[in-house]
Amino acid sequence: MQEIRDAGVMLRLIYQAMKNRGIDTDAIFARLGVDEGYVYSDHLRTPHNAQLYFWQAVEDVSGDPDIGLHLGQVLPVYKGQVLEYLFLSSPTFGEGLRRAQNYQRLLSDAANTDFVIEGNEACMLLDAASEEVSRLRHFNECFVQGLVIFFKSITDGRFHCTRIEFEHEREQGQDHVREILGCEVVFGARENRMYFPQELLSYPSPHAEPELLDLHERFASEQIARLEKKDIVGQVDRIVAELLDSGEVTLDAVAQRLDIKPRTLRTRLTEAETSFNQVLADFRYRLARQLLATTDESIDEIVYLTGFSEPSTFYRAFKRWSGMTPIEYRKTARGKDTMVAAM
Repeated sequence: MQEIRDAGVMLRLIYQAMKNRGIDTDAIFARLGVDEGYVYSDHLRTPHNAQLYFWQAVEDVSGDPDIGLHLGQVLPVYKGQVLEYLFLSSPTFGEGLRRAQNYQRLLSDAANTDFVIEGNEACMLLDAASEEVSRLRHFNECFVQGLVIFFKSITDGRFHCTRIEFEHEREQGQDHVREILGCEVVFGARENRMYFPQELLSYPSPHAEPELLDLHERFASEQIARLEKKDIVGQVDRIVAELLDSGEVTLDAVAQRLDIKPRTLRTRLTEAETSFNQVLADFRYRLARQLLATTDESIDEIVYLTGFSEPSTFYRAFKRWSGMTPIEYRKTARGKDTMVAAM
């Protein structure tokens, strides 16, 4: 089963929004076991289910129970990506929307949007693929605002919602949400939906250009093909996580679990521009940082949990990865958390 992941651009936009609101992003990333450099990693795609843990960390550090709603207000416009170019080079907003649906995976493996016409309104259905995430208040309220900001940018400010329906419930602050979103808002709906005037589908793009549209579609198709090649990395990650405590984390063992030959696995990882040793090292490093930053597990226990046979080997590897010893990293991460708690 392939792990569902989100494009790194989503995390980068939220990161910039957190900076705009003066939130201690270092403290958040310490809890997640990553750093600022991770946000700007080439071809970054983050596990979709990590949204749950991410937004809890953001709420805890910011102290804002409506942080998703408020970050959505200051999200930068989604720009410089092939999906934006598809919209701009399409003849109308509606045509851009139809074409973008073919390449949703460039934004997220979980993206499964569709739109239907209901009377004088168009309705976008926003399926997050995971039932847990679809009911995640912070994610939904931030993501919808990101879409509205983007759609306004490519329609010269004409796009607006007439009604938004969320799957998640809200015990309080409903009027605050309606005030910020500027339209009718329904909570506890059957699915996440965004309604807007049907006439906006006919809005002509001033940048429409058939030749550019063909070019952008070819580029989008190439990016989708590259993602399909990288699917193997997510599969290896998942199996590594399952095998770590057994001590049998080898290329042969992973290939057996995938029911392919070791040589085939090696070739597919090479096509994904990585190697088995690199995937294993990256996984161990992420896990070690998370355990050091967010748990009280002893170093010896973390050595075991990350699949190392000797503490000395773990110490050398961690120092090579981070430039710090595990103890130094834990003190730094906990120090930031302590400062946040004291604010």
